[in-house]
Amino acid sequence: MSEHVLGDVTVHETLPCRVLVGAGARRAVPEETRRLGSGRVLLLATGSARAAADELARALGSRLAARFDGAVVHTPVAVTEEALDLLRQADADGLVAIGGGSAVGLGKALSVRTGLPQVAVPTTYAGSEVTPVLGETKDGVKTTRRDPAIAPGTVVYDPELTLGMPPGLTLASALNALAHAVEALWAPNATAASDALATEAADGILGGLPAVLADPSGLPGRTRLQQSAWLAGLCLAQTRMGLHHQLAHVLGGTFDLPHAELHALLLPHVLAFNLPAAPRAAARLERITGGDPVAVVGGLARSHTGPTRLRALGVPREGLRPVAERVAAQPYPNPRAPDAESVTLLLEAAW
Repeated sequence: MSEHVLGDVTVHETLPCRVLVGAGARRAVPEETRRLGSGRVLLLATGSARAAADELARALGSRLAARFDGAVVHTPVAVTEEALDLLRQADADGLVAIGGGSAVGLGKALSVRTGLPQVAVPTTYAGSEVTPVLGETKDGVKTTRRDPAIAPGTVVYDPELTLGMPPGLTLASALNALAHAVEALWAPNATAASDALATEAADGILGGLPAVLADPSGLPGRTRLQQSAWLAGLCLAQTRMGLHHQLAHVLGGTFDLPHAELHALLLPHVLAFNLPAAPRAAARLERITGGDPVAVVGGLARSHTGPTRLRALGVPREGLRPVAERVAAQPYPNPRAPDAESVTLLLEAAW
């Protein structure tokens, strides 16, 4: 979905997308490639999804033209060019991406360069599979563009593919999805539709995450979390990103940081920064959490057994001010103006 404003009129547009949902949905992928007219498929995967990719490769059979397992975080242009060479050598006429946001991002990057149809099979809660947004990194700089042609035409949500996610990745990935919903609540082009999606997504993630962390193998909890992440991804597709995503893009591109963990540790700090200037968003999140959203989200973020501070991710303290200055120089739309001094203080707290 996308929205743009003409004067006082907000225009709501829905991207064409076919979504398959349910346990075992991954088994429909070969038929989906046939439906799209693809006879020679390039399969893209992340390392964490190798077993699922192996199963899919067997299911594709003779339709599998080639496989690329080198998808990495932040979609480096050099990796895309490597995969593009393989695509051309294999004479592929369709793309299937399985894994986290890295695989989905690579599929988008290849599709927008070639016009080939793509099927996205997410195994985490990235949400990017339903967005027309592509972030790419070159020479340590991450740039983001938005184009309806970028969004996958078919998305397959199979909660069984998320059962093997370790608790740490489950937590970080779910908070990444939550960030999409939260930013939609204070976006300048928020509407009744985006508010509804964001509220339901946030409620499902915050309500479902504790149960999934307590029982990672429970399919009902995984299903709720995955479908809430889908709704959160639709929020990202529909509204404009703010300070949270800008910080994640600048920090991630500059220091090559893990995407989900970065979102997870930043979110409570951005909530504390923005909520006083975003009363409508604050009211919705207070109803969902039954208390202080900053405390609830912060408690979840700090419970991660992996890195929970920027310094633990290897970000040098002297690098914080330049990041803040870059953000302040060209800020994304945000309910509170992000000047260099205040953003530096936010980053210091996250560091």
